[in-house]
Amino acid sequence: MTRSTPQGRPAADRLEIRLAGSGGQGLILGARILFEALAVEGRRASQSQSYEPTSRGGFCHSDVVVTEDLSDFPLVTGLDVLIALDQVGYDRSAGLIKPDALVLVDEGIATGPAGGRLHRLPIAARAVATGSPRIANMVALGAFVALSGLCGPEALAEAIRRETPEKFADLNLAAARAGLSLAEPLAA
Repeated sequence: MTRSTPQGRPAADRLEIRLAGSGGQGLILGARILFEALAVEGRRASQSQSYEPTSRGGFCHSDVVVTEDLSDFPLVTGLDVLIALDQVGYDRSAGLIKPDALVLVDEGIATGPAGGRLHRLPIAARAVATGSPRIANMVALGAFVALSGLCGPEALAEAIRRETPEKFADLNLAAARAGLSLAEPLAA
């Protein structure tokens, strides 16, 4: 029997998602926003992060584990989704990717798994075109929402408004919309 979320989306028993890259790319904020978007829709999730002790450039990742029931282990053990913004993030997370995982990477990443669930998108380029290279995390979130249907675009927008400072909200919302439009044709 297939269960559905309150919004009618298919529910997985457990879905493990990682945003990975280098420190300074907004990965922790991105996961916090995804976590909040799920909460807006009444979903259960946990969020954690890890980063090297350098302020910028060291490996950083932030994970979201989505469960329909209470989870007794809120950390990832195998990735159902990897969103990698750079080569370091991909390389350091590749060993956890499940065979049928959705992998969303910036087009600048040189290596990645082969297969139909890999999406190479111009995430960084779209961020620059939207207004700042620092909003690649929001472009990636928008693309992920379009590809996965895990939460709705409205919930993502609400989470961005809640989790980002007001002076950056419009730019972050524009970046998420850019990511949605980038990936919507691929989701069909």
